Amino acid sequence: MMDYAPYFAERRDAHLRELKEWLSIPSISAQSVHKEDVRRAAEWLADALKRAGLENVEIHPTAGHPIVYADHLHAPGKPTVLIYGHYDVQPVDPLHLWQTPPFEPDIRDNKLYARGATDDKGQLFLHIKAIEAILSTEQALPVNVKFCVEGEEEIASGNLHPFIEAHKDKLAADAVLISDTELLGPDKPAICTGLRGLCSLEVSVRTANTDLHSGTYGGGVPNALHALVSLLDSLHDKRGRVAVDGFYDDVSELTDEMRAEFAKKGIDEEKLKRTLELDALYGEEGYTFAERVGARPTLEINGMYGGFQGEGTKTVIPCEAHAKITCRLVDHQDPQDILDKVERHIRKHTPPGAKVSVVQGEKGRPYTIDPSHPLLRQAGSAYERVYGARPVFTRDGGSIPIVEAFARVLSAPVVLMGFGLPTENLHAPNEHFHLDNFDKGLLTIVEFLKRF
Repeated sequence: MMDYAPYFAERRDAHLRELKEWLSIPSISAQSVHKEDVRRAAEWLADALKRAGLENVEIHPTAGHPIVYADHLHAPGKPTVLIYGHYDVQPVDPLHLWQTPPFEPDIRDNKLYARGATDDKGQLFLHIKAIEAILSTEQALPVNVKFCVEGEEEIASGNLHPFIEAHKDKLAADAVLISDTELLGPDKPAICTGLRGLCSLEVSVRTANTDLHSGTYGGGVPNALHALVSLLDSLHDKRGRVAVDGFYDDVSELTDEMRAEFAKKGIDEEKLKRTLELDALYGEEGYTFAERVGARPTLEINGMYGGFQGEGTKTVIPCEAHAKITCRLVDHQDPQDILDKVERHIRKHTPPGAKVSVVQGEKGRPYTIDPSHPLLRQAGSAYERVYGARPVFTRDGGSIPIVEAFARVLSAPVVLMGFGLPTENLHAPNEHFHLDNFDKGLLTIVEFLKRF
């Protein structure tokens, strides 16, 4: 097999200049002020795909941000790979914690710092350049290739779901390839065989028709904040389990084989506590940290607000309080079913004197693939050839809601080959991408496409 290392080494500086150019576009999908920036990022991507040799490059408008499609279908009789990624990024707050501006890419200590460097522009860029390399040197690809890249992954992919349904023939493939996950550590490759699903809701509690003086009414009327705290406390039992009826109905117990794979992650829980400055970890009894975050469902309170929060004291009894909740889902849990069960629990446990309203939000199904799938074995061999180590099969505690939709609608396995690291501050200030994995990622993708 041809050695592509000299090719990439010779063009490394030029490739990084290109990537920096893309990273400098503030394509924050969640903020309407950046709508045109998101559009510019899509146009930059379309041009990059054309330069790489892809054909039929299209920018599809949606009700939100555009979807970019491209293909190269000149390998008759060979399988087709659909490469998915996203060009939108998270907001950058708090800005003062960034060492360098988030959209002024900077290389320090062999790391590329910028918003989107690892999630997901940097990782997606590897696929573009890997395919460009094969076409430039061999004038043909070993497989047929399609790209489907969205600008709304960070806001739950609302317009990609109907796009996949409407264009399933156009997107048809033998496998979907995604790089938006992580390695275990430097030179410790991993292949993700499962992602947790997601659902969200907002809860509002109302008591009296106005805030009340705590001297005149204190001790005689319900307090919305007290009611909300009581309600939220009812959602978990003392063993760390979610106390919602039926929450675990579609959750399978971990097998010995699965637990052995989680153990291979080698997470030192004592070191983790020291790193996070915690006295104790938290979660379901009977499971390790790796098992809790990789293969068990959760219900988390993400935000609570209500009452007086300004400087000083204001002696009132608040009449309203609010909370935001998300659940991470596993196995066969259905997000709509879980939302309905949580809402029933909330209404059942609403304290006397309080009125509750619930607004259900985003929904994404969990995804799993059998680690013995032949494509995952080939991906493992590709990692091993480049990194010198066989990857560990892991489950990721995060969610990429569109993955399950690709697998279901296209009836295709999804191969999750990530090149990020857990320490790269994705979604946080000083996001970065280790350039060792930039270099090795290019070679690994070429190796995998050749083996496909």
